[in-house]
Amino acid sequence: MTPTDAYDTDVLVIGSGPAGGSAALLLASYGIRTLLVTKYGWLANTPRAHITNQRTMEVLRDLGVEAEAAAAGSPADVMGDTVLCTALAGEEIGRIRSWGTGPHAATEYGAHSPCGMIDLPQTYLEPILVKNAAARGAKIRFDTEFLSLEQDEDGVTARLRDRLRGDEFTVRARYLIGADGGRSSVAEQIGLPIAGASGKAGSMNITFTADLSPLVAHRPSVLYWVMRPGAHLGGIGMGLVRMVRPWKEWMLVWGYDINQPPPELDDAAAEDIVRDLIGDLDVPVEITSSSLWTVNHSYATTYSAGRVFCAGDAVHRHPPSNGLGSNTSIQDSYNLAWKLAMVIRGEAGPALLDTYTAERAPIGRQIVDRANLSRDQFAPIFQVLGLDEDSDEDSIVEGLAACRSESAEGSKRRQALEDAIQLKNYEFNAHGIEMNQRYVSSAVLQDAAPAEEWPRDPELFARPTTRPGAKLPHAWLVGPGGHRLSTLDVVGGGEFTVLTGMSGGTWESAAAACRDTLGIPLNCVRVGAEGTRDAYGEWRRTSEMAEDGCLLVRPDGHIAWRSPAAPDTDAAAHDELLGALKAVLRR
Repeated sequence: MTPTDAYDTDVLVIGSGPAGGSAALLLASYGIRTLLVTKYGWLANTPRAHITNQRTMEVLRDLGVEAEAAAAGSPADVMGDTVLCTALAGEEIGRIRSWGTGPHAATEYGAHSPCGMIDLPQTYLEPILVKNAAARGAKIRFDTEFLSLEQDEDGVTARLRDRLRGDEFTVRARYLIGADGGRSSVAEQIGLPIAGASGKAGSMNITFTADLSPLVAHRPSVLYWVMRPGAHLGGIGMGLVRMVRPWKEWMLVWGYDINQPPPELDDAAAEDIVRDLIGDLDVPVEITSSSLWTVNHSYATTYSAGRVFCAGDAVHRHPPSNGLGSNTSIQDSYNLAWKLAMVIRGEAGPALLDTYTAERAPIGRQIVDRANLSRDQFAPIFQVLGLDEDSDEDSIVEGLAACRSESAEGSKRRQALEDAIQLKNYEFNAHGIEMNQRYVSSAVLQDAAPAEEWPRDPELFARPTTRPGAKLPHAWLVGPGGHRLSTLDVVGGGEFTVLTGMSGGTWESAAAACRDTLGIPLNCVRVGAEGTRDAYGEWRRTSEMAEDGCLLVRPDGHIAWRSPAAPDTDAAAHDELLGALKAVLRR
């Protein structure tokens, strides 16, 4: 391996958004020399991404920043009553209990994770990631613009510009991560193939302050969808008034015709749009920013070239529907960082890095397709109300009146409207999309156990399993001192974990021997021994294996391999575990 002093850093991260910030935090936590650069003078200046789902909270929990994120975010009890209306001060069309906050969904969500969902605007998320990355040793450079890169078999040389001084300089790194957004220069320079389509529709974000508590506090929600004339045009399905901070900081999303010249969006025009969607001309409003953007349906089919990797919006570009953007970006980095760390330390072969594309590209495509489908699934609501692109305010009133009619036709329309609204559960309660990610690659050793039939909708419902490729299921245990802890709390931390039961002592011996043979950090947890008890019996019901069975859990919490029961001898257990580790690590 090339000596460390031949490099300025081990990993150079371009971009400080959710993907870049989390990559820097993860790598620094794993002891890897990391330099993060961003061309901007500070972090996110608008709230953009905000929904933070349970899987991402589990990543933040592993990183030790879950409590900090929860303190900065809005809790679930102010997130959940998604409202559809003609204006905030106008008539309600319907409501949807969202983000697992309904009485039935809350039990589902609570059963599958130790973490809850929160609303954490990007302006609050990014400082948590970058501050903690710096505290753990990552170097952070603002006002530093990425210009170009050259790579060879030993590393990557990046040319950067200091935007304050104006001079250019180079940084030599073992690897580079391009987390530089939807117009990624890194992805373009390394020629990542991008499938799909860009510029599907035009949209605008308007941030503003206004005390709207009289209109919304009695029906707390993150999202208020507004049916106004022109709501069908561009945008993300309907007009949107989004809570940033209850109940005075807001972001409005409205569409425009992408086939026409972009609208002039000065403060006066922005205020007119805001007041129209609020529906109350007397509420004091202050516009704080406005910007135009386009709706995309595109994704990279390959996430890397040589020693350069891309993550986040650089490889999946889609509307904010389903709230998947920053979540998927952070989970990209969670997948990549441990692999880079182990390869850099010489604990894994470089071929392990090929599994990043194999595992994450299918997820990226899935969430791009899902977000765009959710945008399109507002159409049935328009259809039930009899609205089209020529509909005016009177048409909306007439459509709603037809749904309120006491006639047989009115009853039929009400049922159709309810069905159309319930379809939006695929956007606002897609628990399975968030939690059921399955990896297929050479870093996952599939077993021969037949797949069990699953009668529930895999997009709406989480399905816990210990099949290799799935993330470790959550189950509550009781730890030292009688304190409750999750199965997710005994894995991670940048290490592989052998997870077995009280009768799995043979695996503990095998893990110790493999740790010495391979020279890797390898934790072993025996549930039922050493103060970790399956006091509720949850793990026995969830584990899908005998008490002396074994799971090999990767640093990202996904299961790499399992043995449903212990072999007959200690030597056989050692050989099985060693073979699995060598195969996964490409040793």
